Amino acid sequence: MKNPTNGRRAAGRHLAVLAGFATLALTVVCVDWSAAQSQDTPKAKTKAKSKEARKKTDAQAQRPIPGAGKKLDAPALTKIIDQEINRQLKEEGVPASAKADDAEFYRRLHLDLVGVIPTSEKVVAFLDSKDTNKRSKAIEELLSDTRFGKFYGEIWAGMMMPRESNNRRLSNVPLQTWLADEFNKNVPVNKLVYDLLSSTGDQDKNGAVTYFIGNPSVDKITDSVSRMFLGVQLQCAQCHNHPFTDWKQKEYWGMAQFFMKVRLTANPNQAAKKGVAPGIFESDKPAGKKNQLPESAMKVSAKFLGGAEPKFAGSEPYRPVLAKWMTSPENPYFARAMVNRFWQHVFGRGIVNPVDDMHENNTPSHPELLSALTEQFKANDFDLCYLLRAICNSDAYQRTSVPVSSNSEDHQLYSHRTVRAMLPEQLYDSVVTVIGNEKGRKGDAAPAGKKGANNNPRDQFVNFFRVVEEPDVTEYQSGIPQALRMMNSNFTNNVFNALERSTKAAGSSDPAKMIEQIYLTGLSRRPTADETRRMSEFVQKHSGGTRGAYSDMLWAILNSSEFVLNH
Repeated sequence: MKNPTNGRRAAGRHLAVLAGFATLALTVVCVDWSAAQSQDTPKAKTKAKSKEARKKTDAQAQRPIPGAGKKLDAPALTKIIDQEINRQLKEEGVPASAKADDAEFYRRLHLDLVGVIPTSEKVVAFLDSKDTNKRSKAIEELLSDTRFGKFYGEIWAGMMMPRESNNRRLSNVPLQTWLADEFNKNVPVNKLVYDLLSSTGDQDKNGAVTYFIGNPSVDKITDSVSRMFLGVQLQCAQCHNHPFTDWKQKEYWGMAQFFMKVRLTANPNQAAKKGVAPGIFESDKPAGKKNQLPESAMKVSAKFLGGAEPKFAGSEPYRPVLAKWMTSPENPYFARAMVNRFWQHVFGRGIVNPVDDMHENNTPSHPELLSALTEQFKANDFDLCYLLRAICNSDAYQRTSVPVSSNSEDHQLYSHRTVRAMLPEQLYDSVVTVIGNEKGRKGDAAPAGKKGANNNPRDQFVNFFRVVEEPDVTEYQSGIPQALRMMNSNFTNNVFNALERSTKAAGSSDPAKMIEQIYLTGLSRRPTADETRRMSEFVQKHSGGTRGAYSDMLWAILNSSEFVLNH
């Protein structure tokens, strides 16, 4: 059958469809937009309230760390998470929202652990299951899914690899692949980071070196390592003493010394043009100041941040010494920063927020909880799956995103789920899950040593929707260009393959069954009785017949706030 809406719908038709289908598109988007614009006031109130709470906490004796001195399993850590969250809610007089229903939980879990919404078949099986342990089993299933490592590897690579003129042709796929393999093998996070920071060789043989190739100067890699793995904004001390913390310029350059021996085998842009893989190695001598270091560079001895000066044996490489110190259980920053970063990944904000600016004046919202998570993460050998298993099984994680009147202004006590914008990668892959278009996904990206960086349809979409380098998922930062692309591109209008699958899955031409299948496919839930009634009326009145009505319905779902948000 010829597609009556072949991706070239006129704007007038779009508006007409949206006007007739406002419950899924235009009205919802407008409500969300205005709410996003008005969040500053509640946040400011919450921030002021949190300052008062911190003063009270400072005046009290430090509470003991829950579970201190013991190695706890994941269920025991889950209990501590809920104990600490609920205790603070009670102290602040903030009620908790109800538990999310199965559909809300299942969609959220997929987005948080594998980066894409579930298929309609998976949703139906989960919703219809009578197994009382089905949520815990779903968590285990996704933690062992190969998409878990791919998703976390891609997110980490994106944070570690700034796209700049000096590496615009550099593919980060080797780094993504290396990280994905490490995450999927559940390599202890401290070992993963040690291997990353001490990596050497060519990019096509060791994808971890991509991190250094993409951050080729001493200051860039110092800044990135400090932020990513220590939770410290050390770059503010590069040219002068840090204006807001106690970090000194000398301490910045003491850390930078560990990277002074790193050398590139080739400029990444030139290497891409020649079709060869760049790499890194450590030379015998540190870099000289001319043409290699910024004017602010200081000649000091290598020194651990806030720690001692190590002794090197002759021409011993510097980075493994730093990596060993950083990833040790005794390190005061690493485990705490990693726990806070992974907590932020599933909750939208860290216990210390921002996650890369942890210092004594930026106090945690739940200090005892952060300490307990840190100690148990170390006690359990930096096991990421252990940490995520404990978090995702908690009541705090499984609460609905729907606030009640008396907790709607809470943004840091976890009384309800924070609604987050999908990352561009999540959005693209979720659209693909709905429409069934597999063209241009991750496997088509340029490997190491080939001309050009990643430039397949998926990468083009991701680059277009990444409006800032490190997006704040608690704010909807996309604008009109992104909204228009979702509405008008051939990609999001190519819904007929999805309709064919929905027709087969429904097993009937009954509009109610087709509407249910479309909701399951696009929104990972069944429609309410009222939605079924209104959509049935929409189908009956549609001038393009049932086929056109279902097409417009699915298109509107893809452009609805319920689809593009992680809730």
